[in-house]
Amino acid sequence: MDSVEQLSAARVLAPVQPRKLAKVPFVELAEGRLQGVVSSGSDLARVYVSWIAAGSHDFNCSTNNNRPCGGLYGRLCKHLDLLVEEAVVQYGLERVAHYLRVEASEVGELLARLNGSHAPGSSAMVFSRFLRHLAYLELPTGVEPVAELHWFPGAVR
Repeated sequence: MDSVEQLSAARVLAPVQPRKLAKVPFVELAEGRLQGVVSSGSDLARVYVSWIAAGSHDFNCSTNNNRPCGGLYGRLCKHLDLLVEEAVVQYGLERVAHYLRVEASEVGELLARLNGSHAPGSSAMVFSRFLRHLAYLELPTGVEPVAELHWFPGAVR
């Protein structure tokens, strides 16, 4: 048996480049979508929940209480552009393009090839995942394992 299998731990991939979390505090490749939370450029108390579906490239952007983004005019809004750009910083261009099923050699080309349409939907699931990640930041520091994260190395309180 491989040493990783014996430990029942998964390798955690480091970000490709360090990210600044102020504009895009949460980004993930999950549930067949590139999805995340993007801060509003005009209101510090507002965030947008944005996603792009892999394959179809259908997209949505709305506030956390499901008010549609005013920048969706048949194309990606600035929140979705920022989400893609930060995903590339986090995961690398090759991985993001492969996940979304696009061939691209730079971020601009990737954005240009995302030709889906607006697909209204609830932002609740993505926002809930974001809030769950935020809850881990509130845990006191310590050396005891966090029950929900016991399979990640170094996940201690």
